[in-house]
Amino acid sequence: MNDAAGGDGAAPPSPGTLQVFRAFLLIGATSVGGGVAAYLRSSLVRKHRWIDDASFIQMLSLSQTLPGLNATNMAVLVGDRLRGGPGAVAALVGICLPGALIMTASAVAYGAHGDRPVVTAALHTVAAAAVGLVFAVLAQLGRGSVRRVADLCFMGLAVLGVNWLHLPVPYVLLGVGAVAIWWYRPRGPARQAAGP
Repeated sequence: MNDAAGGDGAAPPSPGTLQVFRAFLLIGATSVGGGVAAYLRSSLVRKHRWIDDASFIQMLSLSQTLPGLNATNMAVLVGDRLRGGPGAVAALVGICLPGALIMTASAVAYGAHGDRPVVTAALHTVAAAAVGLVFAVLAQLGRGSVRRVADLCFMGLAVLGVNWLHLPVPYVLLGVGAVAIWWYRPRGPARQAAGP
């Protein structure tokens, strides 16, 4: 069962454009580095229950294959699903606005004080927190989407292709994706009865 399902099975009401903007504004203001996927899942799937885990994983996968930042791609996809074009714009502005303001202020401060050891230490701390958040998302999503040995093999092939063979991510996604589609293709009744 996914986290989006309520105890009574009733779906929450569709949010308004302003609600979408506020949710993504909060995500943009509180998420750290690569851990934004954890904040997106926590807000969209668990807190607001606007989408379920399966939809979240599909949109995250699509976001990672498209050019641009995963967080902004997710904002556009989710906003469009919730409120159409206006929702996509509201989500995009909401998630980008805090980062733009904070990065502008940080750039000014870093230009004036970036050579101090305490600043370097703070940046290392933030980087470590972001890595921890990425692992948290991996564990949360892995429980719901990795169910077979073949899933682990496809994950291993992707890691091998990107990290060890240094292949471009789109090529790895296309190659591993094609093999996974072939592996999980629908089979005829006679082959299903005989087993894979």
